[in-house]
Amino acid sequence: MTGESKGEKKSWMRRRAEGAIRGGLTRAYDTIKVDPGRFLMQLRVAHGLPLATFQGVYTLPIERLDDVADSIVRASMKLAAAEGAGFGLGGIFTILPDLGILSTITMRTIQKLSLIYGFELNSDEEIAELWIAAATAAGVDISRELLEKEVVNRFVPRVIQRIAVKAGSEIAEKWIGRLVPFTSSAIGCALNYYFVRAWGARAQAHFREKHLEARQRFAQEQLQLPQQPQGILPS
Repeated sequence: MTGESKGEKKSWMRRRAEGAIRGGLTRAYDTIKVDPGRFLMQLRVAHGLPLATFQGVYTLPIERLDDVADSIVRASMKLAAAEGAGFGLGGIFTILPDLGILSTITMRTIQKLSLIYGFELNSDEEIAELWIAAATAAGVDISRELLEKEVVNRFVPRVIQRIAVKAGSEIAEKWIGRLVPFTSSAIGCALNYYFVRAWGARAQAHFREKHLEARQRFAQEQLQLPQQPQGILPS
């Protein structure tokens, strides 16, 4: 493969990857959202967290939340790897649907991390914070737009575009091996696995930091209003 033809393929893949990622993230924002009520039940039943509401996470040991967050990211990594291996069998013809599904898996993972650390996405500010976390996970600096984060309908599409450009460029460099039919499945499996691991780790670090700040405020409020901690189920 000549340098020119390789460059053309990377340019082609970058454009297609940007479109697929943008579409996947937009669908995740518009329609494919995590149901907070069902996820709260999952945290109680599958992970043993005694939560009546998400506010209860501020009274649980941070280590327990970290363990659950780690398990959620690992489960998403395995799902993404299996999806990448399956779509990888199609080589170049399945890269775009693979990227769309991978974007959705990743965004749902970030939504779950948001809930685990106590951010319920009930307000425009919390929704904007979710997308700030997604941008952080993608390695995108959007600090200059922070003052506009209350305008969610304008803010979110801009963030999605920035993420798509950044991720599309990285994918064009790393996923060129997907063009080789016999190795495409293994490469798709590995790349999806490490993609979700990297994004999940950065998003988790973002929400953990925000959670610790909110936990301090919550503790101060409890001192001012002494009462039984809310959000925890009785033992």
